[in-house]
Amino acid sequence: MSRPVGPYTPIVRAGDLLITSGQLGLQVAPDGSSSLVDGGTVAQLAQALANGAALLAGEGASIEDIVKATVFLTDMTEFAAVNEAWIMFFGSHRPARTAIGVAALPLGATVEVELLAHHPQ
Repeated sequence: MSRPVGPYTPIVRAGDLLITSGQLGLQVAPDGSSSLVDGGTVAQLAQALANGAALLAGEGASIEDIVKATVFLTDMTEFAAVNEAWIMFFGSHRPARTAIGVAALPLGATVEVELLAHHPQ
């Protein structure tokens, strides 16, 4: 798991809710550095979702516990491709989702995702 790129906590518990900070498609190299995955928005989303799932797993939750997600895209023409990547990751699970077009994201990313999961303590 990559380190946060700013002064924030990657995941917070609020009662039965787990909230992730925005996740980018960062992968960690053997030397501990991190960089965006190659392959554009779809690859970045797949990695961002995997990073978020890893944070949830650290709290004992799974992707089935995700009830809401927010996706930030720098190019809304990628929306259909994002939907396909979403289906590949979530399978038949369909959390509520909002997609927001933005001008830019940290580190030059093209997509960022934040997750909200319900997982009783």
